[in-house]
Amino acid sequence: MSLSKLEYWAKRLYQSRNWRIFFVVIFLLVSLDIAFPVKVNPQYSTVITDSDGKILHAFLNPHDKWRMQTELKEITPTLEKAIIFKEDRWFRYHFGINPIAVWRAFFNNIIKRRRTSGASTITMQVVRLLYPQERTYWHKITEMIRAIQLELHYSKDEILQMYLSLVPYGSNIEGLKSASVLYFQKSPDVLSLAEVTALTIIPNRPSSLRLGKNNTYILQERNKWLQRFAEADLFASQDIEDALAEPLQVRRHEAPKLAPHLAYRLKTTYPNEPTIHSSLHRNLQLTLEKIVQNYVNRLYGINIHNAAVLLINNQTKQVEAYVGSADFNNPIDGGQVDGIRAIRSPGSTLKPLLYGIALDKGIITPKSAINDVPSNFGGFEPENFDKQFHGKVTAEFALANSLNIPAVKLLKDISTASMIEKLKKAEFQTIKKNASKLGLSLALGGCGVTLEELTNLFSSFAHQGTFTKATLLAEENSNKPTEILSEDATFLINQILSQITRPDLPNNYEYTYRMPKIAWKTGTSFGKKDAWSIGYNAKYTLGIWIGNFSGEGVPELSGANIATPLLLDIFNTIDYNSSAKWFSPSANLAMRKVCAETGSVPSEHCNHQITDYYIMGVSNTQNCTHTKAVWVNPSATISYCAVCMPDSGAVQKQYPVFAPELISWFQTRHIQYEQIPSHNPKCTRVFNNNAPIISSPNDGAEYWIESNETVKLQLSCQVGNDVKTIYWYINDKLYQKSAPHQETFFYPEAGKIKISCTDDKGRTAHIYIQVKRS
Repeated sequence: MSLSKLEYWAKRLYQSRNWRIFFVVIFLLVSLDIAFPVKVNPQYSTVITDSDGKILHAFLNPHDKWRMQTELKEITPTLEKAIIFKEDRWFRYHFGINPIAVWRAFFNNIIKRRRTSGASTITMQVVRLLYPQERTYWHKITEMIRAIQLELHYSKDEILQMYLSLVPYGSNIEGLKSASVLYFQKSPDVLSLAEVTALTIIPNRPSSLRLGKNNTYILQERNKWLQRFAEADLFASQDIEDALAEPLQVRRHEAPKLAPHLAYRLKTTYPNEPTIHSSLHRNLQLTLEKIVQNYVNRLYGINIHNAAVLLINNQTKQVEAYVGSADFNNPIDGGQVDGIRAIRSPGSTLKPLLYGIALDKGIITPKSAINDVPSNFGGFEPENFDKQFHGKVTAEFALANSLNIPAVKLLKDISTASMIEKLKKAEFQTIKKNASKLGLSLALGGCGVTLEELTNLFSSFAHQGTFTKATLLAEENSNKPTEILSEDATFLINQILSQITRPDLPNNYEYTYRMPKIAWKTGTSFGKKDAWSIGYNAKYTLGIWIGNFSGEGVPELSGANIATPLLLDIFNTIDYNSSAKWFSPSANLAMRKVCAETGSVPSEHCNHQITDYYIMGVSNTQNCTHTKAVWVNPSATISYCAVCMPDSGAVQKQYPVFAPELISWFQTRHIQYEQIPSHNPKCTRVFNNNAPIISSPNDGAEYWIESNETVKLQLSCQVGNDVKTIYWYINDKLYQKSAPHQETFFYPEAGKIKISCTDDKGRTAHIYIQVKRS
């Protein structure tokens, strides 16, 4: 009960001479109200609107009726005046019942034994619509009591809203809004006076006044009431004349069924909300639905049947388009599956976050060198998408080209736990659940994500590294912002991902000619089951997934060739030549000279220098050590250490320092490189540093071999570039002498096996494996 009503009744009670009677009456009413509370649960149809309040999608209520709630803002002055004039002229002044109308109706029904006028107020009609019962005198009395209860608990506007939302219009249509949408295809707030009048007169005779069937009769009755409005001077004469001249040519239409995936999602999320205002932009939604459907139709010939697209406004952090599948009404290809929430493998799409974390930890800068060569990470031997290796590359090249080995190395350096923690902050739900099971394969898509999660993550790259989950509702985003990456690292990632000299740019003149200014990253899952392309600029972040909901892989499926063309097509449609400014570097970013060989601060021996960004106070400042000084004889065929260096004739020369894994790749590929000469064979010094690294088998590994099988295991190691010969030992017995990169195999016996590798400098490495036969 509102405070104004309490004050009103208290004042009336105080001024009354028969205050005791009033007190008793009020006490009885309050007691009845507590004992028999009024229950208002009309079970409205769920209506989903776009950002402008226009209906996108509507659902039948649980009783299969169209009962859409008329919102208060949809009750225009024209609608209010027309309905009150016709139904209850004293609505704004009575307390639920009109005593004069009740007395007149009682007199006519009892004394004259005929009914000339009704006594029902709008409030009483609401009660009858909420509690439909047989029309008897007793039910009329209970109806009056309930009407008073409604007046005590609800405002006049709310009661009028209930009335307009419940009045019958024939068939399964209830409520003025339902009739307005299904017959006039518009919301009540834009109805003309003629349309308002037509809808006002129908509820009293919903059987005989059926829109679409009795339009001529309804037109006659409408004009009669327009004349009454004119006589009462209710509306301007010109408005009445225009309404009388307006034709009535309507029929019943289907309810709106746009954005079905989002509509069902919101209906499930907010089951008790009659009207849900989504953040979708109708025109964008319709445009993207059409583009996606046409694009997927062209892919049918190569057995690719579906796609999902999510568009986020980076300024408002609202979802403006939500396409869950290519065709919701296609049951054969799982059209009703919501691809935006389906859990899939992300392929390489998480690499930008990985590189951003490494930038923030000072491990790399864009020009830092990383070796892209075959590597073994405790039994995990990743390969690049094209099965090729590129040797020494820069970090920016590795990210732009989506190389796998550098990504796994970086993940190992920053730790899987650090990556998982960032993904948890970005609300990756499956990763939260499976955090303890994830390893280095996380860098290459060895986890489950959704398109919604990925698109939200990339939207943070367009927002200086601050993550705020995009909302699906039209209201202001209230989700809490969280820093995922620094502004500095984010800018560097944006610069790398906006390069167009990269392999995941479609080799198509149309797209390269009309290339929108965006940053983007592609991904393809193992088995070619999922193709991803996530792109963004200052205004939008667009996420695209393409594949089959059945999980069937397709040889032609890839993020670069299949998903990115759709990404560019959509950006060219919605935001080509965007006026929004591009991202700017922060004050904490600066440029410096670095050695082109390593990306480190140059030393005196770095002859080739280039410029590179670095984060002040964060990026590594160690000097470059890509060469080292070695004492050699004049012909550079023998090297010396401090123990064996001759008194004269030795000269100092700079030699490149290569990691053993890079040397191994050089030798496997027969790539020439400058080697340190063999050490003086007459030297008696014993070397302890730079021992061989056994890369196969894996230390501590268990191998199960069938009892009737003959299996051989490969022996391989990584050594320095001054090593010419290595010696393999099995259980401390010499097995074979070979060149460092010569293929060597052995037949294991069951049990624990010790494997040793000794180089020609006397340095030794040991591992142990367990072989079991079943």
